[in-house]
Amino acid sequence: MKRRAGEGAPLEPRAAELLKLLVERYIHDGQPVGSRTLSRARGLELSPATIRNIMADLDQLGLVSSPHTSAGRVPTTRGYRYFVDALLAPERLSDRDEEMIARELVPHGGEADLLQVASEVLSSLTRMAGVVTVPSRNLAVLRRIEFLPLSERRVLAILVVNQHEVQNRVIHTDRDYAADELERYANAINQHFVGQELTRLRQLLLDDVAAAKINVDQTLLQAVAMAEQALTQPTARHDYLVTGGSNLMAFQELADVHRLRSLFDALDRKRDLLQLFDQCLGAEGLQIFIGDESGYRVLDECSVVTAPYTINGQVAGVLGVIGPTRMAYSRIIPLVTETARQLSKGLKADR
Repeated sequence: MKRRAGEGAPLEPRAAELLKLLVERYIHDGQPVGSRTLSRARGLELSPATIRNIMADLDQLGLVSSPHTSAGRVPTTRGYRYFVDALLAPERLSDRDEEMIARELVPHGGEADLLQVASEVLSSLTRMAGVVTVPSRNLAVLRRIEFLPLSERRVLAILVVNQHEVQNRVIHTDRDYAADELERYANAINQHFVGQELTRLRQLLLDDVAAAKINVDQTLLQAVAMAEQALTQPTARHDYLVTGGSNLMAFQELADVHRLRSLFDALDRKRDLLQLFDQCLGAEGLQIFIGDESGYRVLDECSVVTAPYTINGQVAGVLGVIGPTRMAYSRIIPLVTETARQLSKGLKADR
């Protein structure tokens, strides 16, 4: 889980208990929490005066703040972070939710269908925005390659990857190639390397170039050299799917028209948020960005919870939820984690 360094010493037990109660009550009610409300909490044996003193200390530490219109307090970004890192106990996923996720993510169509379903499942179960990044193309599995001659010393490489995805690359060569010559090269690649992931295929090609030189197999040598050129060309930046953005309108703290417009624009443009998801892709395990931790002003009132999903044991993308900072983290975390697990299982079966 993403943690923040340097947030200060642990709270003493009474302060930690009060902060936990305040955050949980605010998440549930969405209203500033006063000392009187906390004093009524079951099992809390603290006097109102003691509660007020501890709340003042939490305020000074920057863990809670007082809105201008209320004597009660609300968690700050730092308060949420301390709650998530030190006080949160994720709920056990209900049998109903677990069965629903497993049922929906059984492979029925191709990869694109599973990704869309995962986004819809997250949105449906959380009533927030569900996001799933599309796998980086270099994690694709080669099914077939073809080479077709073009004019002006160019060759069109057609790669069929995964189940039905087709990628086209134009290769610039040092001479013209005949169609039958290119067909021999494609057949050599298809015979030796079909079923390999493109990331692994590059190394296999390089290894076989050396072997081909020793064995003087000119067809394979030319084939792997041409395929290597096709595979090392830059591919399009990966994308993401988002479902349920309109759900965010139901949260009072996000209901400002200008804030919503900015958030929807960011979800639609995708470019900026892809940088955030790329950070999650390069990290390990569950990631939580609360408020301004994301580094994007448009998300200052939001939290982003993500988990990686894998294809054949390799991290291929991330999925997660975008919602208000006042989200039920104890429920959201296991939902995101289980959806990532089931998507990984479904994508493995789909291939």
